[in-house]
Amino acid sequence: MKKVTALARRFVAGLTAEEALPSVKALNDLGIRTTLTVLGENVTAREEATRAVEEVLRLLDLVRDRGVDSNVSIKLTQMGLDIGEDFCLENAMRVVEKAAETENFIRLDMEGPKYTAATLDVFRRIFAERKNVGVVIQAMLHRSEADVADLLALGARMRLCKGAYKVPPSLAHRSKKDIARAYTGLLENLLASGLYHGVATHDEALIRWTLDHVDAKSIDARSFEFQMLYGMRRKRQIDLARQGFNVRCYVPYGTHWFPYFSRRLRERKENIFFVLRNLFTDS
Repeated sequence: MKKVTALARRFVAGLTAEEALPSVKALNDLGIRTTLTVLGENVTAREEATRAVEEVLRLLDLVRDRGVDSNVSIKLTQMGLDIGEDFCLENAMRVVEKAAETENFIRLDMEGPKYTAATLDVFRRIFAERKNVGVVIQAMLHRSEADVADLLALGARMRLCKGAYKVPPSLAHRSKKDIARAYTGLLENLLASGLYHGVATHDEALIRWTLDHVDAKSIDARSFEFQMLYGMRRKRQIDLARQGFNVRCYVPYGTHWFPYFSRRLRERKENIFFVLRNLFTDS
């Protein structure tokens, strides 16, 4: 893909790291930290996974050299998880070690339900050796309560999101009410842990619940961070940052923007409505 379409440009910061970094700097100037991610997933060739690793290593150098405030997220299927867990582990460990050298932090993104157990296994194997790595928990999954308890016992940092993938009822909550209840229950445990976690949501009701909860429990506003996607609820991100909360914006870039969007829009019809709403609002 030589060009990002007008639709995608709202949500993707460019084709290259060099194109994305000005957006990162602009967000930093507004008091918003970022997470950069190189688009791509489900690679099936070792050479492709190796190229992805090399790009992330280059990105970590650029972040350090440009002096911007950004960590990096990676998807394990981009690191070769579909090829083999040990191969993926080797690649992901290279990234985490490079991040340690550049004083940065790596987040392992969570993908569809078939990858949950493998992602957590790779995370634990890395975390046993390196602590500058975190993982994502999807509140909608039934297993997440046990996963959160296990990860808190390890001292791991988590990003809590609702979950955007289509999952059968045997594995996940389906109603908005049940997902919200699961989210706040897990978040209450995370905020009480004393570890630095990410509250990843665009849902205003969940944002307000978090604000009320930290106020009621006298939780330090700097002991966690709100996380949102690039192009989503920009005014709200700025507002939270101005209130003194840590805010991080997830900034994707890369030539694989079309598969990224088409896959997400196919997964659940709610994703389509979510994107369309944010095309016409900046709240």
